[in-house]
Amino acid sequence: MAATSATLAEANAAAADAAREVRAEVMQRKKAGEETDGGEPKVSRRWSRASTSDKEWHKFVIDVWLTDLNPTEFGVFKRSRNRARSRQFTQDMDIYADVIENGERTGLIGYRKTPWKKNKGMDRRLVFKLFTKSMGWRATMDLMIGRSLQLTMGSRGLPVTAYSINTDDDDFMIYLERSAFKWPLMPEHFSFFLMKDGKPEFYRLQRAFINVGGDYTLYDQNNKKIGYIDGQITSIAGKWKCGLLKEHADKKLLTTLKLFASMVIFNRGARWHIWRLWKDVIAGRLEPDLEHQESDLYKNPRRVR
Repeated sequence: MAATSATLAEANAAAADAAREVRAEVMQRKKAGEETDGGEPKVSRRWSRASTSDKEWHKFVIDVWLTDLNPTEFGVFKRSRNRARSRQFTQDMDIYADVIENGERTGLIGYRKTPWKKNKGMDRRLVFKLFTKSMGWRATMDLMIGRSLQLTMGSRGLPVTAYSINTDDDDFMIYLERSAFKWPLMPEHFSFFLMKDGKPEFYRLQRAFINVGGDYTLYDQNNKKIGYIDGQITSIAGKWKCGLLKEHADKKLLTTLKLFASMVIFNRGARWHIWRLWKDVIAGRLEPDLEHQESDLYKNPRRVR
């Protein structure tokens, strides 16, 4: 117990040191009047060294609102108009973040509030949706309870979350999963692959060792750094500055990275939810059952209809 306390104290001290360094860097930039062209957020120092020019990066920001009283969905009439624009905007949809590119809003992120806030047991699910700024649907990201529980059973209790991503113009689903290979106090990894020109391309997201705001590095299948997610500790609700090398910045990968960054604020809660489900199932307190919408996602596409 003493060793554990000492380890936690050391980790907290390291996090505090990292926070002070980042705050000092932010204040120094502000004092020096450093600004980016067109209001675009500046790439972090570690990534400036990795690239010869900022122009090589496609950057965007996921900016989470502090309250539900946001200009996109406030008011009954406005919510009705949003539902009319897209059938994907359900009655329980809560828009909680902006996608900002080149200083302008290009998209909105929402999640279904009822399945996550009100449902219990295996009916409690996370469903994210990416919309254009005019509320046109672009992609959906589902926390797959059945798949996550299966992987957690296999890892003997380490929560392994699995997500499926469905985009508006792709014939292939994208499956993003947390790795079960993780030691205590070591960073987590997520992986996924995309089908491009009939061939799979594999990617890995690694969380930073000293992590204060939710920082991840994106690697391609050759283990080269091609992107980043940089959480901002100075933001009250949540803000993630993200970048992807332009040579890799196609629509599929950008969509996946945007949805992943918008999920980070829910990451801890999702892990705990899967872990509690695992505990209840192995103890016999919960009989597994899948919500019908998730069950549809597992159906055989070649089945006789």
